[in-house]
Amino acid sequence: MQVRVNISYISAERFWEQDKPAPTGVHISTNVNIIGLDRREDKLAAPFVVTIVYNPPLAQINIKGQALILGDPGEIEKIYEGYKKQSPPPQLLLQAITNTSLVEATVVSRSLNIPPPIPMPSLQPPQKEDRERPSYVG
Repeated sequence: MQVRVNISYISAERFWEQDKPAPTGVHISTNVNIIGLDRREDKLAAPFVVTIVYNPPLAQINIKGQALILGDPGEIEKIYEGYKKQSPPPQLLLQAITNTSLVEATVVSRSLNIPPPIPMPSLQPPQKEDRERPSYVG
């Protein structure tokens, strides 16, 4: 199975004033909604909406697009039947939509001067041992 993600709409708005310092402890939630699944010859089209919300209300980013699912006919049929039975979408589809959307949202967040919607790596300070253990040599 192959997934191609196309973005057709991006909207972003900063709510926090530029001259105010950004708040600490910003929580960012990402919501991915697959609106439907359309069958087209040998592929499936999945329109989607991604909403990224900052709390406290610092900004909001909205992304709309369509993911095309390509693969062998049996695999496509299995995914479509699962959709009709309201089964969860394939993990590969959700991952492709999320990854593509977060990359685009990161670029937009830089333009708005807001934290990127991806978790930043944090370095943990090395743990110190309580104290050096005594060594007995006899």
